Amino acid sequence: MNAIELKLFASRVASICDEMGLVLKRTAFSPNIKDRLDFSCALFGPDGQLFAQAAHIPVHLGSMAFAMGDLVCKRPWQAGDMLVVNDPYLGGTHLPDVTLIAPVFSGAGERLIGFVANRAHHANIGCDTPGSMPVSQHLEEEGIVIPPTLLFAGGELQQQCLRLLEPDTAELSGDFAAQAGSNQVGV
Repeated sequence: MNAIELKLFASRVASICDEMGLVLKRTAFSPNIKDRLDFSCALFGPDGQLFAQAAHIPVHLGSMAFAMGDLVCKRPWQAGDMLVVNDPYLGGTHLPDVTLIAPVFSGAGERLIGFVANRAHHANIGCDTPGSMPVSQHLEEEGIVIPPTLLFAGGELQQQCLRLLEPDTAELSGDFAAQAGSNQVGV
């Protein structure tokens, strides 16, 4: 690959991350995502190494880059899967920053070639304090701690997972749908 081909390839890959971000911004419900742009989108290799990112909020991606290897290498993946996680001990930043990860397979769907992921700040993640930023002494007091959980399995929404994640707000379910749509664009 010569220098021109490399630059074209790098630009194409970066534009995927940018497009993921545009979809997330346009389809989100909450002001944190839609107006404050408190989200990040990236592509990762099959081993979880950061491959490309959009110029959103790099602090999200710094922690994601360290966590992805552990999160993606310890499980079997199939097309249509999408994992949700916000656990700070597994590469999250704080509970309101929720990450969705989806595998990308080759055209024939036989070989895992990488992952798309986004992380977005949700205003309410099940805490009794507005903004999910309480004065607390234990992680569970800050809201719902989401261990790595399949939100979609083989393309099918896992309703029991969604029910656990939603503290009865349309805004939260709309933002999860926006994040899932963003990943679909990247896949």
